[in-house]
Amino acid sequence: MKPLAERMRPRSLNDYIGQEHLVSQGAVLRQMIETGRITSFILWGPPGVGKTTLARIVAETLQVPFFTLSAVTSGVKEVREVIDKARNGRFFNSASPILFIDEIHRFSKSQQDSLLGAVENGTVTLIGATTENPSFEVIRPLLSRCQVYVLEPLSAEGLLRLMHHALQTDVVLAQRDIEVAETTALLRYSGGDARKLLGILELIETAQPEGKIVITDSLVTDSLQQSPVAYDKDGEQHYDIISAFIKSIRGSDPDAAIYWLARMIAGGEDPKFIARRLVISAAEDIGLANPNALLLANAAFDAVAKIGWPEGRIPLAEATIYLAASPKSNTAYLAVDNALDEVKKSGNQPVPLHLRNAPTKLMKELGYHDGYKYPHDFPGHYTTQQYLPDALRSQRFWLPADSPQERKLSDYIARCREQDARE
Repeated sequence: MKPLAERMRPRSLNDYIGQEHLVSQGAVLRQMIETGRITSFILWGPPGVGKTTLARIVAETLQVPFFTLSAVTSGVKEVREVIDKARNGRFFNSASPILFIDEIHRFSKSQQDSLLGAVENGTVTLIGATTENPSFEVIRPLLSRCQVYVLEPLSAEGLLRLMHHALQTDVVLAQRDIEVAETTALLRYSGGDARKLLGILELIETAQPEGKIVITDSLVTDSLQQSPVAYDKDGEQHYDIISAFIKSIRGSDPDAAIYWLARMIAGGEDPKFIARRLVISAAEDIGLANPNALLLANAAFDAVAKIGWPEGRIPLAEATIYLAASPKSNTAYLAVDNALDEVKKSGNQPVPLHLRNAPTKLMKELGYHDGYKYPHDFPGHYTTQQYLPDALRSQRFWLPADSPQERKLSDYIARCREQDARE
């Protein structure tokens, strides 16, 4: 018998749970499906949120040929073979066959290049699925020919709807006497992943082949502990482990951080995925408290890209320990978010005239650049001058933290502002 997750796979949008921003009435994907005008797109989101299901619903609704490729097992040869099948099997004026590529982020540049012509001339409509940011993993020419739709983890409400639907309609679960007494652990371990939720239900049902089943938090926890799931770089614990890794770095625990790093290495995780998270952590969590952290993380990323496994574990370990042992500051992260909030609130404030570029005579006549003071012409390479728009001239976005490195920076800014006050 098929696994529960496969038995419960929706066949139409009416049965689909979650992603209301894409599939509810009037939403973009539903409109595309209902009108039959499908363009190539990429679905980006964590595991178990319905990427593959959406692709299949599109194909079944439009009744067009549906070809699938896995980036893990397919090379350029397989891509070209599928494109030839799609081209030869298409009737005049019929809709383009759909080519669904799971884990498209794992395709090499040459594999992605082999898709370009078929996507551009309409031989196939490409639907890609990825758990990684397409901006990093999909080549620009292919990305420019596809819309990117972001899928979100299922909400607690969505997971509970799915659970009750499975208990009431599945050919196996509906025959059992199952009572749901508690759901906290079930929702926590599912983590927004529909496939994980159904896997837990199936595990519990299989472990108790007879009698009534009462689902409690302790039953869920005990069942998962007795049947531990190995690290799955394709999804199951992928996000849980990387979350623990980053939080251990943020919490200045190098031992925990190196342990979670080892878990990912042993599980065969993509080294560039780990390195990319280290770069983000260096900027977000260490920041101005130790600017060298970003340099070291970036160097680790470059080293890993050049040498790969197994030696890549060494620069990753070095960067991990250095970041975890570094002082922490998120003031740069908060500052840019504060500024973005202000931009959303106050809109496009005009640039002060003296800060504007004046490459033409007309611009100079209009006062562009007039009155600008070149700081290097003044003592200390500083002079009082307004840089923010008039409406925001007194705003402060960066609030320095109390770390030695940031104190140096904030002391310098304080001296400059004292000069402003005197002048």
